Amino acid sequence: MTASQVGFAFLYVAAFLLLGKWVRVRVAWLQNLFLPASIIGGFIALMLGPQVLGKILHLFVAEDSFWVNGIFPEQVTAVWSDLPGLFINVVFASLFLGTSIPGLRKVWDYGGPQLAFGWTIGWGQYVIGILLAILVLSPVFGLPPLTGALIEVAFEGGHGTAAGLAGTFEEIGFAQGYDLAVGLATIGILSGVIVGIILINWAVRKEKTHVIKNVQGFSDLRKQGIMEFENRDPAAKMTVRPESIEPLSLHFALVGLAVLVGYLLLQVLIWLESVIITPFTDSTFMTYIPLFPLAMIGGIFVQKFFNKIDNAQIVDRNMINRIQGFALDLLILTAIGTVSIDVIGDYIVPFLLLAITGIVWNVLGFLILAPRMIPSYWFERGIGDFGQSMGITATGLLLMRIVDPRSETPAFEGFGYKQLVYEPFLGGGLVTALSVPLIYQFGAIPFLVFAIIMCVIGALVGLLYFGKR
Repeated sequence: MTASQVGFAFLYVAAFLLLGKWVRVRVAWLQNLFLPASIIGGFIALMLGPQVLGKILHLFVAEDSFWVNGIFPEQVTAVWSDLPGLFINVVFASLFLGTSIPGLRKVWDYGGPQLAFGWTIGWGQYVIGILLAILVLSPVFGLPPLTGALIEVAFEGGHGTAAGLAGTFEEIGFAQGYDLAVGLATIGILSGVIVGIILINWAVRKEKTHVIKNVQGFSDLRKQGIMEFENRDPAAKMTVRPESIEPLSLHFALVGLAVLVGYLLLQVLIWLESVIITPFTDSTFMTYIPLFPLAMIGGIFVQKFFNKIDNAQIVDRNMINRIQGFALDLLILTAIGTVSIDVIGDYIVPFLLLAITGIVWNVLGFLILAPRMIPSYWFERGIGDFGQSMGITATGLLLMRIVDPRSETPAFEGFGYKQLVYEPFLGGGLVTALSVPLIYQFGAIPFLVFAIIMCVIGALVGLLYFGKR
């Protein structure tokens, strides 16, 4: 693969991002779903690529024809298939760069109820998923037990985590897991928004909300995904002078350093296992660990280092957010654009069982547990955690913004504090990244028992401690 071919593949990414945005602006029902342009562009790319258009044209053209790949040259598809696994490292390396971590007491008081609720829902996805795999998916459809982890990987982790585990799925001999996870992540985002809007309308009618009394207040510009003129704040700060180094270049370098630190940590872990554990047990567990959770830890190390030496506060969180958002857009578009429809079609019944089970668990968990765990503003606060448990953090933020547009409740603050403890483990963190290799290495039953214990702990803390306050 040459640099020119890689660059040409990025031109295709740019074209489909713009096309996705144009469609979002023009199509009203997509505006009402608040779908990101990256998802829309990814679906269009999927339709025009080898999976759909290519298969149709293959009936009419020769085997070596350009059109068997749709409108995509073969090298573009090859580059796109590797991009999600690359950019997920950028997303996770950026999580803690430019942030300040508040005191534990404040995190516990404000974010504790939402942490307990999210913890219960997240670990519960493993419980119901693994039980489904053990009782139905493995004996009936012949799928490995680790299929049970796909609900949490896809719903909580989203497209990024699913893409980041592509290499792990290949190494353990279950490459189909990547396509199933990406498909489930897409279902999660769509159902998260749709079901979330339905729940909000229900809550308004039943007077469960404290702030809004209707859900019709969004402007046309906002539905189109365009920032209103009066809300157009600077995207980032110029913390360094461009004649010394471009601010974007500096922050990109910091993200790269975080990924490099994570890579070195991973190599150290692999080496330690090979020296200390492998000679006695033949374990190669560390080789299955993806890079992105270690990149997140690398970001924490880099930020702590800069906290000690950066008296001028040159690390700007908004600039990091722009880099992270750029990487996430590219990741989502290329992940959806290269998903294998054949795999989903071959496993359509297990796929639907996983999707329906995950959706039902999240909805019931929200309606039953959230009002009993979150002592005040349960709907405004819990709907964000519900949105995250269905898709990505952005889905949760969107739903919270609908029910609390001016941040009049503790929802956003509590959600942010919850993330500091939650993200390093679930929702794409260490547990999400390690669950698949752990189940592969040690079996589904030990992980199921551990997941039940974690789920019960979250439920007891939420119901008996925060729920009684």
